Amino acid sequence: MPPVELPPTGGRDEGGDEWEERRSGPRSNLKIIRLALLSAIAGDFMALLFLCAFFYVRHTAHHWDRFGQQFVPEWYPIELPPILYLNTAVIVLSVLTVEVARRKIFKEIDVMDEWLGLGKPALKHSLPWLGATLLLGMIFLAGQLEAWRQLVAHGVSFFRHVTPAGNTFYILTGFQMLHLLLGILAIMAGVIVLPRLKRIELRQIAVDATAWFWLSMCAMWMIIFSLLVFAQ
Repeated sequence: MPPVELPPTGGRDEGGDEWEERRSGPRSNLKIIRLALLSAIAGDFMALLFLCAFFYVRHTAHHWDRFGQQFVPEWYPIELPPILYLNTAVIVLSVLTVEVARRKIFKEIDVMDEWLGLGKPALKHSLPWLGATLLLGMIFLAGQLEAWRQLVAHGVSFFRHVTPAGNTFYILTGFQMLHLLLGILAIMAGVIVLPRLKRIELRQIAVDATAWFWLSMCAMWMIIFSLLVFAQ
């Protein structure tokens, strides 16, 4: 009989490489999305690191007073609006709600029911927590704008009566508010689009990516808030 050529079974070919069949599945897609998201978040935190360095440069700025014949510091600490402490509590609470939403969408019993076509219990249990996160995010954003208004009322403006501390405050908080606004828009889009997605894997990826982005923005605020409270 002529020799029969067997199909590859995990051994090595003539080049010494292992034969391996690779298929793209929900878990690998989730890892790819997380890796791409974490890469983008890393870029954001590099920008935050630059702003923190800018904070310390402005903090140590001096100018020469020709009348007093001495260097005079330009940095005068500003009194933080008390609402910032309330805002911090709000955003910490939103961390809990978005994490619950993420866990609910991955709950095995509910996911199995969705696989069997028994409704969308995972989505049903996750959406209210996403909605709570959205509400808390909007409250935080409104609180930050109120903090800006209070500073302007006390004469600390970005355009008038410019001070290094005031400028730095607006730049740092504005940077974080812009990113949080993107998170709010992502949650809004998720609340609208998620019920229309037919596959549970796509809903899981969407909620997971939104949750990780939101958590990173909350961590960004905690860094900025700590800098403003303890490093002025």
